[in-house]
Amino acid sequence: MTRPDATPHIEAVTAAQGGAGQPDASFRAIDTALAATTGHILFTILVHHVALKQSERFYSNMPTEYPVGGRKPVTDSAWMQKVMFEGVPYIGHTRDDIKEVFYDYDLIWSLGCESVLNMPVRWNGQTWGTLNLLHRAGWYSDSDIANARLFAQLALPGILKIQGAAS
Repeated sequence: MTRPDATPHIEAVTAAQGGAGQPDASFRAIDTALAATTGHILFTILVHHVALKQSERFYSNMPTEYPVGGRKPVTDSAWMQKVMFEGVPYIGHTRDDIKEVFYDYDLIWSLGCESVLNMPVRWNGQTWGTLNLLHRAGWYSDSDIANARLFAQLALPGILKIQGAAS
């Protein structure tokens, strides 16, 4: 499937970054950009707190179902090793893939989500957070990684701001 040109969405995100209300304004612009260029039903941004061994949700396009402030433990699971420590994007294509890596799979399925793209936000050899896009079964492919990585890196200033505030 061919995805739309990201250029106008990149411009919208960088314009949002120059405005007030950070990092929320940037995160909303990234949400809009990824919805238009890659697609998602559920979109969240998690910030990785290394010392606490936790990830905290700082943005959600579905705040009732996935409220900001929710935390997940960072474990030694294969998924965590791949995404959080090695910085490798993860694509789950099916309901079974969702069930294998997410304890809240029933809620995810109830939203119509059966595939996932988890994109690490990296800086200086470390994962500082993740962008998490979920959609219908089979929605994501390797061809979506470059676009998601671009917008993940555009989330970096906001994530680092949060990290600085939390330190």
